[in-house]
Amino acid sequence: MKNFRKLIVWQKSHQLTLAIYKTTKAFSKEELYGLTSQIRRSGASIPANIAEGCGRDGDRELSRFLQIAIGSASEVEYHLLLANDLGFLEEHDYKQLNSEVVEIKRMLAGLIKKTKAER
Repeated sequence: MKNFRKLIVWQKSHQLTLAIYKTTKAFSKEELYGLTSQIRRSGASIPANIAEGCGRDGDRELSRFLQIAIGSASEVEYHLLLANDLGFLEEHDYKQLNSEVVEIKRMLAGLIKKTKAER
């Protein structure tokens, strides 16, 4: 069992989730149960899956949950693009959040590769 809080990728994904919640407060209220809910849920899924994988037994299980986290990050990446295209996000907010998601995806891929090499 690994301590997920020590992983930089978990820390960054947690900060991303907090930023998503803060940014989506300004979204249209009619989107509360639509895009706002979806982007928040997929954002929170990234650090949650990292944490769950760290709580599992062995690197194979950790790798599986890291893969799920990458899927959630890709979902966030799309939702950010959609929110930007719909005019819910300022361009600078979109660029900043998108950059963070891309970095997290790279970090997750690297961690998966490392985990597989240790098996």
